[in-house]
Amino acid sequence: MKLHDLAPNERLKDKKRKGRGPGSGLGKRSGRGQDGQNSRSGGGTRPGFEGGQMPLYRRLPKRGFKNINRKIYETINVESLNIFEDGTEVTPELLFENKILRKNKAKDGVKILGDGNLEKKLTIKAHKFTKSAEEKIKAAGGSVETIEVKKWVKPSKKA
Repeated sequence: MKLHDLAPNERLKDKKRKGRGPGSGLGKRSGRGQDGQNSRSGGGTRPGFEGGQMPLYRRLPKRGFKNINRKIYETINVESLNIFEDGTEVTPELLFENKILRKNKAKDGVKILGDGNLEKKLTIKAHKFTKSAEEKIKAAGGSVETIEVKKWVKPSKKA
C-alpha cells in the first residue's frame, strides 16, 4: 500500500450535531418540530402505548396455565452413560464434572430417560428415572438409587 492508495472510509458518517445553528440543517428546534409531547425533554409515550386505544396485549385472549411451582430437571439418556467403565457409581456431580450435563439447567435435579441401550453395569444415582430407563439399567445388571431433592430453608436471623 502506498500513500496514493489511501482513501477515506465511506461507511463512517459524521454524527449529526443537533442545535448547532441554521446552517447545520438541525438548528433551532433540533429536528424535534415546533410543539407537542415529543418536542419536550422526557416527552413521548411508553412502548406499546396506542394513544389511549385498548393496547394489543390487553385485546388478545390469555390462554393456558403457567405453573409457578414447576420442577425443571436436566435430562440425560441411558445411552449417554456408556462412556463410564463397569462398576462406576454415576452421580449428578460426576455428570457435571464430565460436562455431560450443565449445572445451571439442573435447577431441581437430574432425570434419566430410557432412550438407547446401556451396555455397562452401573450404579446410577439421580433425582428421577423413567420406567424404561430403570428397566434398561437393571437389565444391564446395574442398580438405581433415587436421590431426594433437598429443599432450601432460609436461615433464621440471629439476634
